[in-house]
Amino acid sequence: MTRVAIVGAGVMGCATAWALTARGVDVTVHEQFDLDHDRGSSHGRSRIVRLSYPDPRWVRLARDAMNAWRELEEESGRTLLDLHGIVELVSAPELTSAAGLDACGVEYSWLDADAVRALGAVLPEGWFALFQPEAGIVRADLARHAFLDLAIARGARVEVGQKVEALEDLDADVVVVTSGPWVRELIPDVPVQVTRETLAYFRREGAPGPSIVELDEITRGHGVYSLHDPVHGLKAGVHHGGPEVDPNMDGEPDAESVARVAAWVRDRFPDVDPEPVGAETCLYTSTADGSFVLERRGRTVIGSACSGHGFKFAPVVGRRLAALALD
Repeated sequence: MTRVAIVGAGVMGCATAWALTARGVDVTVHEQFDLDHDRGSSHGRSRIVRLSYPDPRWVRLARDAMNAWRELEEESGRTLLDLHGIVELVSAPELTSAAGLDACGVEYSWLDADAVRALGAVLPEGWFALFQPEAGIVRADLARHAFLDLAIARGARVEVGQKVEALEDLDADVVVVTSGPWVRELIPDVPVQVTRETLAYFRREGAPGPSIVELDEITRGHGVYSLHDPVHGLKAGVHHGGPEVDPNMDGEPDAESVARVAAWVRDRFPDVDPEPVGAETCLYTSTADGSFVLERRGRTVIGSACSGHGFKFAPVVGRRLAALALD
């Protein structure tokens, strides 16, 4: 039986353990902190899930991931997805995900200012709004545990509280490195940048609403984003707005970022209290173009660079890393 060591018990490591144990592989997961630490990229209650991307390759991958999340829900007996749609706010229609969605035959609609207001948000004058219903949140903490609990039930072992200093120290046939911001400590030439991002929580009453995102005119990616938070109602942040950091150093939420997000919430959500009720940080491990690093080098498999949008793809990334480990 192939013996696989996984370094890092974030969502990608847990998803890989789930995929490997489904194929009868002997798996040991190594985590330098405890399983529910908040120093990396996988902590928290929610992450956006969506099909809307301008590039059809990402749309297709997101659709595969959505199906895989449903498989995980059925296998684990847990509800992990809450889908209430997503609204892209843009200054010009060509900036939206319409082209990518059209290429894949995914439905969407255009909303006027009244329709956006009915969803609790404000559409700036002269702007455009695209609504795609197959979007919402994945319950991040529940999802991570669903992957790992199933893997453990199939025989996976988990070792916490001891940092892997060198891959050569691991007694395994294959080593899968899903160590997030710490990947360069083990594989120095992985082309990534680590940044500390700040997000804030706001009190929003009533039923969950769709994710509201304002797209960046240059990258066409998310500039400022919001999504449902199961506790406070609204979570919001600036995408890729934080400084480059050493992941081993502690960091606090950036006050200027919180103020910027609060001002955006004040302008876009008239029914939301713009005074933040909390803030926290999250580390992004990013490549220059937002792509993932999924490759095998000898006995080492690299699963890196979620680039701030990878959580939604965890079940399909886990399966790809499992396939590389068994190749």
